[in-house]
Amino acid sequence: MRKLFILFFVGLAIISLSSCRQDFVFEASKGNLTFSKDTIYLDTVFTNIGSSTYTLKVYNKSNKDIKIPTIQLGKGQNSKYRITVDGMTGDNNRIFHDVELLAKDSLYIFVEVTADVAEANPTDFLYTDQIQFDSGANFQKVELVTLIQNAYFIFPHKTDGQIEQIPIGFNDDGTVLETNGRNLSHTDPNNGDEYTFKTDKPYVIYGYASVPDTETLTIPKGARVHFHADSGIVVQEGGTLHIDGETSTTAALENEVIFEGDRLEPDFSDIPGQWGTIYLRQGSGTYNNRITNLTLKNAVVGLLIEPNVGDPVSIVNTQIYDCANYGVFASHTNIDGKKVVINSCGQSCLATVYGGDYNFTNCTFNNNWSSSKQLAVYVADYFADTDTTGYPTQANFINCIIYGGNTNELILGKRGTDYTCTFQNCLVKLNVSPGSIAVANPELYDVLRLGQNGNLVNKDPDFLDISKNKLNIGADSFAKGAGIFAGINYDILNNPRTDPYDIGAYNWITFPSN
Repeated sequence: MRKLFILFFVGLAIISLSSCRQDFVFEASKGNLTFSKDTIYLDTVFTNIGSSTYTLKVYNKSNKDIKIPTIQLGKGQNSKYRITVDGMTGDNNRIFHDVELLAKDSLYIFVEVTADVAEANPTDFLYTDQIQFDSGANFQKVELVTLIQNAYFIFPHKTDGQIEQIPIGFNDDGTVLETNGRNLSHTDPNNGDEYTFKTDKPYVIYGYASVPDTETLTIPKGARVHFHADSGIVVQEGGTLHIDGETSTTAALENEVIFEGDRLEPDFSDIPGQWGTIYLRQGSGTYNNRITNLTLKNAVVGLLIEPNVGDPVSIVNTQIYDCANYGVFASHTNIDGKKVVINSCGQSCLATVYGGDYNFTNCTFNNNWSSSKQLAVYVADYFADTDTTGYPTQANFINCIIYGGNTNELILGKRGTDYTCTFQNCLVKLNVSPGSIAVANPELYDVLRLGQNGNLVNKDPDFLDISKNKLNIGADSFAKGAGIFAGINYDILNNPRTDPYDIGAYNWITFPSN
């Protein structure tokens, strides 16, 4: 009997629910939709490289549930745009029928594009289309616009399903470690001589572009190079890299060489780790590696430098920003850096390990990465914590700013006996409290913590805007007039350096008013 009562009440509940339910009645749309945008501008994309996803919100502000007979791209199945409507793919992501939209509700349309520059307007390189809603008297539309940019593409070839590989080092067992990439060519059928980059179009690199023995890659002023994920440049033993940018006179950086990721949307401009690194392997630099007026952004490691041959790697007037790990990571090598600016790196702006010979003059190293372990500068004669001996180390910093968000932005790591690191007229963020590394290692840090040799500790450099990589110093900077003349006649912007000389890569300026 008890079971019968339960079944009876369950049955009543089902009947009650059924009797209360009313099927939605959808009326045909009357063309009164409203939109979050009347035009969607998809930012610049390279030819045949897909864009990011953009969002359109469609509102039904009426009191009626409606049915939109069609939502489609104006060019139909031939459109290079793709859309999804509330997660639905429709007919090949281009045409949708009888889309229902409840009263006072909205739906999302997501938009992407992949197009060739040949399909864009030949006068302005814009590729356009429309998202069309209904037809006739109820017709509504939202415009779609994107700029398609042509480029030189460098990518590894694929043979019998195998992607071409290049060497990048050795495994623990001594076997060669390889990655996707290919040697550059003097006679590429599409790009011509790839050992001298052109400036009429940007370059987009997939995988690693390799500079082999006896070859030199020359990148002239005004060149723009974009790297896909897990990509970069490798200069092999016997190869050489010449980056020959010049000082620009406008904000367009028309004479700079610029390295960055291949996502051109503004939201990607300062996202770290979008591509790999510029790797100068051991034994490279037969004709002296040099890097001049380069702006490098968004890498995992900006410059990865191993022991070089010939003269020191010359890095001049170079800016490195927003790297996931390091701005410059150098191992037992030789670097001469002048007016180098590095900002915001996941571990260290500058890291030198296994010793080496380093000279940095009028450089600015700043790290405000949100981590308790990040540093501006790390100089060590060893690499692993388990290393008990160090390699010969000589590092000299003159007129440099070493600063950041932590209480200590400089670590000097010494395990051997042949270790010298000097500072002259530098402004340094250093923890000098009892028990700190500076106090525990006075033979390394005394010249800083005691304010000798014109050094300043824990004084505000008064940067213009760290978050926007503007490390110009202002009128209130302690770096203003606190330097010495060290053979450099111009700052990084090509402004004359005059007495009293400023510390860092920039001369002080009057900041613009808000």
